[in-house]
Amino acid sequence: MGVRDDLPGQLAAGVQALGLPLTDAALQQLLDYLALLQRWNQVINLTAVRAPAQMVTHHLLDSLAVVAPLRRQLLAHGLGGGAAPRILDVGSGGGLPGVVLAVAEPGWQVTCVDAVAKKAAFITQVAATLGLPNLRAVHARVQQLDGPYDVVCARALATLAELVGWTGHLLAPGGLWLALKGRTPQEEIAALPPWVEVFHVEPVTVPGLAAERCLVWLRRRADAKTP
Repeated sequence: MGVRDDLPGQLAAGVQALGLPLTDAALQQLLDYLALLQRWNQVINLTAVRAPAQMVTHHLLDSLAVVAPLRRQLLAHGLGGGAAPRILDVGSGGGLPGVVLAVAEPGWQVTCVDAVAKKAAFITQVAATLGLPNLRAVHARVQQLDGPYDVVCARALATLAELVGWTGHLLAPGGLWLALKGRTPQEEIAALPPWVEVFHVEPVTVPGLAAERCLVWLRRRADAKTP
């Protein structure tokens, strides 16, 4: 880390800009996660972003920007039923956004699934090293998993139609899909099957990142037959 890389300061400023009340312990967990990501990235390809300051912006803050909107949607839809909401991060790779969500919200049960064994092993190591009992990793294809989950999310993984097709069996009654996208994917929305609706597209601002970001929220149509 060079003199110019004040990663704790950069992270703290970004978290403040997002309005997230994270504890000092949680901030340290995120920095420790970043260090693990850098170390393992030398052995297996977890991320193409290599510069630590860019990793704070493109990975940590980009994932943290999801936390407040996800809180609001869980509350608005009454998901969790008094228990810990169950979040599935599909094709999690290096644990984004799953690991970050588990750190930011200890009351959420976060499962990261990836078809690559080494990536799932990395997330298992992260959970053990950071002391995150609410985080687990599964090495599997998502089509082989059992549910249910209150929210199924994916970050830059697949088209919306592919996401709902692969994971429809995993969604709890009244559950939601959350897709983290760049620009609003109008063509993908138009290609969705008739039993799914997009009920909200939410622009998000990531501190220090000029690129467009949005959250696409989907659910089963109440009046449509599902496969």
